[in-house]
Amino acid sequence: MNQTAHVVLVGYGEVGTKSSSVRAKMEARLRTNLQAVLDDRSLPGRVEREWSRLLVRDAADADAVAAACAEVPGVVWARPCVACDPVLDDIVATCRTLASDHPDGASFAVDADRVGDADQHGFTSSDLEREAGSAVVDATGAPVDLDDPDRSYRIECREETAYLSVRRFDGPGGLPLGTQGRAVSLVSGGIDSPVATWELMRRGCEIVPVYVDLGDYGGADHRARAIETVRTIARRAPNADMRVHVVPAGDVVERLMETVEDTRMLSLRRAMLAVAAEVATDEHAHSIVTGESLGQKSSQTGENLAVTEAAVDYPVHRPLLTRDKTDIVAAARDLGTYDDSTLPVGCERVAPSFPETNASLSAVEAAEPDDLFDLAAEAARERVVVSPDGD
Repeated sequence: MNQTAHVVLVGYGEVGTKSSSVRAKMEARLRTNLQAVLDDRSLPGRVEREWSRLLVRDAADADAVAAACAEVPGVVWARPCVACDPVLDDIVATCRTLASDHPDGASFAVDADRVGDADQHGFTSSDLEREAGSAVVDATGAPVDLDDPDRSYRIECREETAYLSVRRFDGPGGLPLGTQGRAVSLVSGGIDSPVATWELMRRGCEIVPVYVDLGDYGGADHRARAIETVRTIARRAPNADMRVHVVPAGDVVERLMETVEDTRMLSLRRAMLAVAAEVATDEHAHSIVTGESLGQKSSQTGENLAVTEAAVDYPVHRPLLTRDKTDIVAAARDLGTYDDSTLPVGCERVAPSFPETNASLSAVEAAEPDDLFDLAAEAARERVVVSPDGD
């Protein structure tokens, strides 16, 4: 029997629904992105394409490789596997070997797929499940539970190789990063914007992070937290340019503090979007991303979102628009950005005592200083680009 360990299968979902030409391009991009993550983390492994899967061969630490692959946009799952010849006896023997560490008392199921001509294999998927299941029972005495097993023995039998696994690392799904152009994301250092940034990344967009420094109303700690959240996300895409564009907007805030009262936060949001639009033009991005959620703050009511968005011609994507705050917090924890996002944001000090929640565009424009967008454009031109790794 010929067995090979140290193989990781990587599965994708939506990529497989595309036309053959688009699918080939997306598979190639996903392969590149996976290899970049492994190389960045010094994890040995060689990413290859085989049928409707990507494989990582020579993965010395298959669990670590699978866990890393499962962080990459476009990946639905990754499985550390043992490969063997596509022969019934060999597959059953391999499954029995995998059962050597079966947890005491744990139930199990066998899930098998045989791909290829029946004449070539001489057995069906049902044969695999029955024979491999009997081997696990003989080796462990474990009970079978087809509905909710504690452990699943997964078998993929292809024409030349069979792959067996007992662990699955779930990925984010979506599309490979770099297949849907570029978007500018306003990152504030709060909980929401990193999650919104990640949602666009998992839909294939490369991100240009922009941090608007509020001067005395922000602070070095706040800036550091924002950059740290970007660094955390950038680990999932080390071959993407995730440098942060830091925009000095202290003069913009001071001007608003001097001139605008109840609609001040709306004008600040409009100025931030104007900054993002300037960066988008320079960086050839197609849209702007924010972490806004409908009704979460006074500036994020339906009417106020319409007023702020009117400041720019670029599409403004709000992937968290309908998400509850508890869901966003949970997503931030899963993403690993929550702890670095809990510093109070500086713009809270800018908010008026009685903010307008149902503003009209004409009223907001009338209250704004005439030079607001000139100041925003000047701030964007004075931006500095900072590596999230501090390089």
